[in-house]
Amino acid sequence: MPKVRYATPGVGLISPPPHHDIYSIEDLAELIYDLKNANPRARISVKLVAVSGRRHDRGRRREGARRRDSDFRPRRRHRRLAADQHQARRRAVELGLAEAQQVLLMNKLRDRVIVQVDGQIKTGRDVVVAALMGAEEFGFATAPLVVSGCVMMRVCHLNTCPVGIATQDPALRAQFSGKPEFVINFFRFIAEEVREYMAALGFRTMDEMIGRVDRLKVRDAIEHWKAKGLDYSAILHEPRDGARTAPGRKTQPQDHGLEQALDNELIVACRRRARTSAAGGARAGRSGNVHRAVGTMLGYEVTRRWGGAGLPDDTITVRFTGSAGQSFGAFVPRGITLALEGDANDYVGKGLSGGRIVVAPPRGATFAAEDNVIAGNVALYGATSGEAFIRGVAGERFAVRNSGATAVVEGVGDHGCEYMTGGRVVVLGRTGRNFAAGMSGGIAYVLNATHEFERRCNPELVDLEPLDREDLAFVHDLIAQHVALTGSHLGARLRLDVDVHVAAVHEGDAARLQARARDDDGRLTPC
Repeated sequence: MPKVRYATPGVGLISPPPHHDIYSIEDLAELIYDLKNANPRARISVKLVAVSGRRHDRGRRREGARRRDSDFRPRRRHRRLAADQHQARRRAVELGLAEAQQVLLMNKLRDRVIVQVDGQIKTGRDVVVAALMGAEEFGFATAPLVVSGCVMMRVCHLNTCPVGIATQDPALRAQFSGKPEFVINFFRFIAEEVREYMAALGFRTMDEMIGRVDRLKVRDAIEHWKAKGLDYSAILHEPRDGARTAPGRKTQPQDHGLEQALDNELIVACRRRARTSAAGGARAGRSGNVHRAVGTMLGYEVTRRWGGAGLPDDTITVRFTGSAGQSFGAFVPRGITLALEGDANDYVGKGLSGGRIVVAPPRGATFAAEDNVIAGNVALYGATSGEAFIRGVAGERFAVRNSGATAVVEGVGDHGCEYMTGGRVVVLGRTGRNFAAGMSGGIAYVLNATHEFERRCNPELVDLEPLDREDLAFVHDLIAQHVALTGSHLGARLRLDVDVHVAAVHEGDAARLQARARDDDGRLTPC
C-alpha cells in the first residue's frame, strides 16, 4: 500500500484528505476535462452524495454534474462509513435514482450520460426495478462478498478478517475458501432471473426496459398500518409532455471538446519531427488562457506508446509564450519538458508524473519576478514524480499531496505543501500561513529571511532542522539548475550564499555552519 500511494512506510496518512482542487462545479468541469485529456478513452464518473432534507440541491448538483461533461454517474446508498445514520438506515436507492432520472429528463440531458446505481442490490428483481427507474449499470458488493465466503464480521479495517478476504495476514488469508466459480455462478442466476422478469414484462433487450417507470405498479390494497398513506407519485413521476419525447437512457456520446485542444497540434508536430530527429520533438508556440491542460494529451500518447516509464529526459521539449490556461502540464510523464515564458493559471503540473515544467516571466520584463505571482493556485497537486521550476511566486496550496516531485519556487501562498507525502520542495521566498499542514513525508527547504517562517509553519507533523552537508549539496545543485532553466536573479544570488555554506562543510566546520544557519537572516531551513 505505501508503494501504491507513494507514502512512507510506517507513517500515518490523513485519509481521505480533502480535495482542495474542487470548490465549485466549474472546478469539477476542469477536473473532468483534465482526466479526459489524460486518457481520452476512459470514462469519467462523478459520484453524487445524497444529503438529507436537501432534495432540490441534490437535483441541481446532478444537473450540474451532467453539464460539466461527465460520462456516467453512480448513485449509492447504505455506506455506513460515509453516510449519516439517517441515510444508512432509511434512504432507499430508489429515491435518489428517481430524482436523478427526473432532473436529467426535465433538462433534456438524460441522453448523454450513463446512470450507474449500487447499494444493496442483491437479486435480479433489484436490477429490473433499478432499470425501469432509469439505471443502466448496476453495482454489486455485499452479495458477491458473501458468495465468496464473507461472514460480515465488519472488521475489514482491522486486518483480522477470519475468512481471509479483507486481510494481509498470511495465516488468515490461508483460511480463504472462495473460488471464482462461486461468483460466476451467482451472476449466472442473477442474469437468469432478470431474463424471466423481462419476458414477463415483454422486453427483449435491456435498452428497451431502461427508464420505463410506467411499467412499475404499486399494490392498491396495502392494509398494514405502517404503509397507510404512503404516496409513491413522486418516485413514479415521469416528466414528459404526452408521448415519449426524450430518451430515457444514453443514446449519444458526450462531447468533451478534445478536438479543439492545442495538444492535437503538438502531437502532429512531435510525430513529424520524430521521423527526422532522434530528439523526438521540439516546438515553439503561443499559448492562451483558453488552452487548458496543455501537454496532457501529448503525455497520454507518450504513456500509451512507452508505458509508465516514459522516455529519457528532454526527449520532447515544447516552448510556449503567453498566458497558459488551467492545468498547464497536468499529468505530464517523463520525457516531456514544457517551458513557458509568461504566466500560468491554476493547477500547473497537476498530477505531474515524471515530466519537467519551467515557468518564467517574459524576457525583458522589468519587474522583480520574486515579488510577483506567476502561477495560480493548487500547483503540483498530487504530483508523483518529475520537476518544476517556477521563477516567481505561486498561489495557495502549492504542492498539495505531492508525493515525489521536486520543485523550486520563489514564494508560495497559504497552505503550501499541505498533505505532502514525498518529494522535495525548495521555496526561495516567503510562505503563506499554515505551511506543511498534514505533511507526513518529503522535505521542504524554505528561505527564512525575515524570521517569520516559524510562525507560518504548522508544526504538528514536521520538524524544523538546519541543513546538513547532503541538504546543502542538494539545494545548491537544484538552485543552479533553476538559474540555468529560468535565468532567476534571486537564485543566482542565493547560489553564491549556498556556495559559502558548502565550502564550510567541506572544510569540516559543520558545527559553525549549523550555528550560522540558525543566526543568519538568509538561512535555508528544511521543514
